Amino acid sequence: MLKVGLTGGIGSGKSAVASRLAALGAVIVDSDRIAREIVAPGTDGLAEVVAAFSDKVLDADGALDRAALGALVFGDEAARRTLEGITHPRVRARSAELVAAAPADAIVVNDVPLLVEVGLAPTYHLVVVVQTAVPTRMARLTRDRGMAAAEAQRRIAAQADDATRRAVADVLLTNDGTLTELHAAVDALWRDRLAPYERNVRERRAVPPDLEALAAPDPTWPEQYARLAARIRHAAGGDLRVDHVGSTAVPGIAAPDVIDIQVTVSSLDEADGPLAQRLADAGFPRLPGEWWDAPRQPEPARWAKRLHGGADPGRPVRLHLREAGSPGWRHALLMRDHLRADPARRADYLQVKRDLAATAPKRATCGTVNDPWFDEEHLRAEEWAAQTGWCP
Repeated sequence: MLKVGLTGGIGSGKSAVASRLAALGAVIVDSDRIAREIVAPGTDGLAEVVAAFSDKVLDADGALDRAALGALVFGDEAARRTLEGITHPRVRARSAELVAAAPADAIVVNDVPLLVEVGLAPTYHLVVVVQTAVPTRMARLTRDRGMAAAEAQRRIAAQADDATRRAVADVLLTNDGTLTELHAAVDALWRDRLAPYERNVRERRAVPPDLEALAAPDPTWPEQYARLAARIRHAAGGDLRVDHVGSTAVPGIAAPDVIDIQVTVSSLDEADGPLAQRLADAGFPRLPGEWWDAPRQPEPARWAKRLHGGADPGRPVRLHLREAGSPGWRHALLMRDHLRADPARRADYLQVKRDLAATAPKRATCGTVNDPWFDEEHLRAEEWAAQTGWCP
């Protein structure tokens, strides 16, 4: 099963995306619909809303008067939080029931308007954000919903802004064009990413990263790491140390387009335990076989670790599970920080990477190739650590 979070501001066209995904075969869990169901006449949810806001929020038939309730809570932070305290737990519980009832091979799309505001992004394998220019949203709200311009502006301002949504977006769908264009983008997303991602998660299959081609430095690599790290921590269910390491963690360096992440474990037994299953469920299956980092002089033995890959065909990733305080764990952090601090060594490192990409065996990495430069860098980094007082 693949769990997708879908969000977007009011008037962005999020519902049109959800409808298209449903037509392609997705199971849609509509938070707005659930929010209406849990305050329907006769429910304890409605009773609690009335207790909090009085019967002025009821219409003549005893149903919730949404306009009256909206007038009370929009612009009143305390009132809004009171309402959310009533509705959000019920919406989450009902959503969980619907997800649990979906088939094992389903692509479940959770349509959540307030996904960003309530911090749900790490709970999904992928977050899709529908983004539309504010003037277009205003036009849709006034034309299609009959909303006054001032009310439309107030509703838009009450939600997260575009920059905040973009920060959690693994996929950004721009919806300023035609419905045909939007459908084409959704179809491509389903075909190229969602469907293969679901199969990979279900079959515990990682997407092999391309370690030979060097990509130009991408300023969004740290943001992409942050989203992945949040998912990893959520999957682990505890206070797990997660660090961005490797080439994409060093600004300004061309690198294979792979996010390398170090996950700190107390022992490799911990890495072999339930944590491995939780990571696989979250889209990070363990790679079979034995994995290690090449030791740097004067260390004589291999630096053992566990390695997980990524099931998402749109974002290559490697998770290096290393024991806290071990030589490999320390080296990954130290080399990253030394290269960040020393422009000359960064330039040397880039040249070595280019040479390796051209001459090293396929799938070789800087952690497994024996090359004198890395032994020298290890010693220089340790000297730098001693001089600066660096600690991991």
